[in-house]
Amino acid sequence: MNYFILGAVVLAVILYFVITYLRVRKALNTLTQEQFIQGYRKAQLIDVREPKDFEAGHILGARNIPFTQFSQRYKEIRPDKEIYLYDQNNSRTGRAALFLKKKGCNDIYQLQGGFKQWSGKIKTK
Repeated sequence: MNYFILGAVVLAVILYFVITYLRVRKALNTLTQEQFIQGYRKAQLIDVREPKDFEAGHILGARNIPFTQFSQRYKEIRPDKEIYLYDQNNSRTGRAALFLKKKGCNDIYQLQGGFKQWSGKIKTK
């Protein structure tokens, strides 16, 4: 009986992660650095990392809206324009994209590999 419960819990956890993965893939597109560079200047470039990480270095032209502040600040992001998101290694961009999708945003992209893979121009404070 205990193995049945354990198996059901494991199956439920796996199912949760698969469904979340599929929802994130549907909510945003992943771009290579070259593709990201081609489009980010005409889009809204949002760094979803915390301010201390943003100040240590960020992509030139990015705005810092930390994921932890999305529920208060999402109205700063226009739903009618493309949105380019990045964080350190894409751990938060998926959750940010799902949140923005619920708020009516559709053209959402993320940088493949996140900021740690970025080799373009950066700005530090």
